[in-house]
Formats: sequence, C-alpha cells, structure tokens
Amino acid sequence: MNPIEPWTQSPNPPITQSPNPQSPNSRILAVTMDSLTQVVLGAAVGEAVLGRKVGHRAMLWGAFAGFLPDLDITSSLVFDEITALRIHRGITHSIFFAVFFPFLLAWVVQALYAKGIYKRAIYKQGMTIVGLIAIMLTANFLPYMVTEAFNPKLFAITFGIAGALYLLLNYTYLKKNEGEVHTTYSDWYWLFFWGILTHPILDSFTAYGTQLFLPFSDYRVAFNVISVVDPIYTVPFILFVTIASLLHRGAKWRPIVNWTGIGLSSLYLLFCYYHKTVVNKSFERALTEADRPYSRYMTSPVIFNNVLWIGVAEDDSSYHHGYYSFLNEEKEFAEFNDLPKRHDLLVDYEDDPTLKTLRWFSNDYYTLMPRTDGTVQYNDARYGILDVKLDGADDYVFKFILTKENGGLEMNESRDRPDLNKETFRVLWNRIMGRW
Repeated sequence: MNPIEPWTQSPNPPITQSPNPQSPNSRILAVTMDSLTQVVLGAAVGEAVLGRKVGHRAMLWGAFAGFLPDLDITSSLVFDEITALRIHRGITHSIFFAVFFPFLLAWVVQALYAKGIYKRAIYKQGMTIVGLIAIMLTANFLPYMVTEAFNPKLFAITFGIAGALYLLLNYTYLKKNEGEVHTTYSDWYWLFFWGILTHPILDSFTAYGTQLFLPFSDYRVAFNVISVVDPIYTVPFILFVTIASLLHRGAKWRPIVNWTGIGLSSLYLLFCYYHKTVVNKSFERALTEADRPYSRYMTSPVIFNNVLWIGVAEDDSSYHHGYYSFLNEEKEFAEFNDLPKRHDLLVDYEDDPTLKTLRWFSNDYYTLMPRTDGTVQYNDARYGILDVKLDGADDYVFKFILTKENGGLEMNESRDRPDLNKETFRVLWNRIMGRW
C-alpha cells in the first residue's frame, strides 16, 4: 500500500446547521481526566515536600494546590466566551501566580495549624464535608461547563459516592488521631509553590498551550508531547500515590513509593518527547515524498494515547493533515488530507479582536467554513475527534460560530460533535494499531 494516499478536497460547501446538538462526551471526559491527573500530581508533590511532617494532610493540601489553577474555568460564568477563552490557562497557570499566590495560602494554612484548630472534631468534620461537597460539585460543574446542561443522573451518582466516602471517613480518619503538626510558614509555602507550579509545567507538554509568562507575555507554551488525557501517565501515578497513602507517614517505604510514581511519570514524559522526534522526522519525509510544500508544521498525539499522532503542515492555501501510528508496519504517515483554509471568508475582518483572539488561541492553525445561515465556522485545525480525519464540520474538537454584526464578529463555541460510542473507540483502536 502506498503510505501516502493523497486526495484533494473541493472548497467547502455551505454547512447545514445541526438541528440537534450532539453530546460532547469526549470533551467532558477530557476535562475530567485532565483535572484528575493534576490532582494526583499535586498530591504526590505535596507528599514529597511535607509528607514526613504532616502525613496525609500533605497529600490533601497538595491535591488542592494541583487543582487550584483549573478554577479559572469558572471565568465563563462571569465573562463572555471570547474573554473566558483568553483567561483559561492564563494567569493562574503562570510562573508569576505559582511564586506569589503561595505567600497568601501559606499564611492562612500556617495560622490554621499554629492555633491548633486542626485538632478539633468540628474542624475535621467541617473540612471533610467541605472537601466532599467540592469534589461532588466539581464532578458536576465541569461537564456542565461543556454541555451547558444539568445532568440529574450524574448528580445522583456523585452524591451517592460522596455520602459513601463520608461514612467511610467517619469510621477511619474522623475518629483517628493523626498526630501533632509542627510546621513553619516556609514549609507550607514550598508545598503550595511546587503543587501549583507543576500544574502548568505539565500542561505545557500538551498541545493546548499554557500562558506561563503572564502578566509579561501571553505567549502560549505548548510542546505537543503528550495528550491532555493519557491513561499510561495517569493510572500508574494514581496507583503509586494510593499505595503511599496507605502506609504510615513514618514508614520507610512511603517516600520511596511516592517518588517512584513521580519518577516513572517523568520518565514517561521523556519517552513521549522521544516519540515526537521520531514523528517529526517521518512527517518531514512524508511531505517531501508527496511533493507537498509547507511553511511550517506541528505534530501532536491523539487523545488517550501516545502511539497515534497527527501532523498538520501549512502552505499558502491549505493544510496537509495526516496521521502516524508507531504500530503501523510501514512506519509512515498515511491518508494525507488537504484541508482548504478558506481564510478569504473573513478577509475584511483581519483586525477584528474576536478573530485575533481565535487566531492566537489556535496558533494560526485554522480553517473556515461557510454555513447556510450566513455565519462562518472557525475550526481549530490542531484537534480532531477520535478518527482525526477532519473532513466534516463536526470533526473538530474546538469550533466556533462567527456572526457578522455591526461591522464586527460575534463568537459562540459550537457544542455539536459526534457521540463517544463503541464505534468511535473501534475506529480509534484500529488507527492506533496502524490499520488505516
């Protein structure tokens, strides 16, 4: 089989607006798993910094610090969509925030422990209830941010889980003496500093981009090395952190187990970086052999794995899009698609602030499609749904509907995308295995 199967896509016909929005389950799963990964990383970092002194409390505060930057997702409750797009992975994901916000957090928490409040039963009960409510609300809020719809079934499930956890904790932690806490302000500062800082550092290895250098620069750092959701990174990490949490804080093996989890996850990131160098070389070779000129390109892994990768190369009028699997015997990119840019659809709006923000968000990798209702669909060409073909209007993870009003552009993010189902995962599995 020829490793490159070129085909030319004709200019996009107008898109018919979907009558019924489809469930964006892939976005829900990605957002939830991403937050879970950051919580686990934060817990491991908290244990590494302060576990010997405060035991399980270090993991809990570390998990809080690891999740804290993602609270910027609530910006969409206050601001319009285009502003919220700029805020997410913004200042709370910056080095500046990681350096300065822990000064306040450390002061509050040190005061809490210095006054002995942590010994009181009402404190333990209150913190447990607040923590469980926070987890339950987060589990419901993140999907709501994606679907804009309340899910009663999910609420009932999370409420039941929170209740069961409370009963379990009531017979373990809440009736157990965790021991004295002797800490300093500096101890808590370093826990929160490392717990917060490791969050945007990990995010920087994904394709989404992280504004590490705010407020001095809005440059989005994105190494495109690992997927936002990668079970091989997260699941073993959870296992090691869980095992460490079951050991007494003075146990010799507790820090060893915890650092093993941190070390293996870090080594996996290096392995993913090696994967990227191999993919880049293959993509450059494939583009040359297919006689496809390009001015720049990017590669990144498809969600849920690091075996299947996409490549997007740009020329004057289109993007050359293809994918690569390490399990494919020919070790070459396959099925290049030529995606027309159609940037001419908004040629009169190049200075519009909404368009500028979207171009900044997508790093200028975008296509435009006309819609039958007179609007224009803006597609972020860096992301595709699990079959990664990008030959349909609903095949993009991030797509925005632009309406021309009063000489400017108004933006609404489209929620229309295919459901996650057995067929979707079957297609993904076949592509991971190198079966085109």
